Amino acid sequence: MKIFTKLDYLLKETFLGLKRGGWMNWAAISTVTVLLFLFGMSLQTSWQLEKLLNQFGSQLEVSVYLDGNVGIDAVAPLVSQLPEVANIEKITKNQAWEKLVKELGISDIENATQQLGSNPLVDELKVKARSSDVVPNLATKLAKIKGVETVQYVDEAVVRIAQLHRGLNWMSFAIAIILTLTAIAVTSITIRLIVLARRREIEVMQLVGATSAWIYLPFIFQGIAFGLFGGGIAWSLINLTQQFIGKLLLNQPDFIKLLATGLKLTTTQTLILPLILLGFGATVGLMGSLFAVRRFAKG
Repeated sequence: MKIFTKLDYLLKETFLGLKRGGWMNWAAISTVTVLLFLFGMSLQTSWQLEKLLNQFGSQLEVSVYLDGNVGIDAVAPLVSQLPEVANIEKITKNQAWEKLVKELGISDIENATQQLGSNPLVDELKVKARSSDVVPNLATKLAKIKGVETVQYVDEAVVRIAQLHRGLNWMSFAIAIILTLTAIAVTSITIRLIVLARRREIEVMQLVGATSAWIYLPFIFQGIAFGLFGGGIAWSLINLTQQFIGKLLLNQPDFIKLLATGLKLTTTQTLILPLILLGFGATVGLMGSLFAVRRFAKG
């Protein structure tokens, strides 16, 4: 019962401090909110880019275009012997030409072929690598095989996305450090002003024998509350931003819609993001309040 009585007192004092803080509370909460909103958005984007990289890695194929004088059955066995190869799909020039003509909306394939004189395409092998890491080396080996004219793959796109991913992580880290220090400073100043406003009450408590921990714990709880409020608001803003972006994508081409659908966060990430924001916010509030009350507690 004594523990519940003490907890009830601390919670009441914390609520009283928040109520008396007024606009000073909002200064700390808004600063923490900005920090956590930017941190949450950058973390979410980082997860999405990482998912995009994994999608590229799992679906990455090398297109091998053969010389017109070489048959596809002569080259395919040589390609399948390479240790980096997971699977091969044969596409003859006739199959490729029929598919292209249909995509162009031409129903008379024979007439289209006669107008060009002959089928302009070449045989192709779709080679799937065992992993994205071996693709550059695999492409080099494929280009050296006799009868191979051209080798193409989307390595450049993967490299660019990976560079963007690393750059975003470093930029997010730098911004998070700066804003974290700012949020801790603002929280510390806010708690310090609240302590000063209640200086007489604190002196009376000290005279009757209250310990420093008993006196200043409510102020520390206030700092943690600032962080939790900031985390909750930031999470709400992130959700609103995602809903707004989702509505914008409704009018976009199907490719953009498909890409956006593929970049949705997993259930685990969706559940863990608010917990990260609340935990980060509570830590920032705790550090700010500890810095604020340390000098008073020593005094």
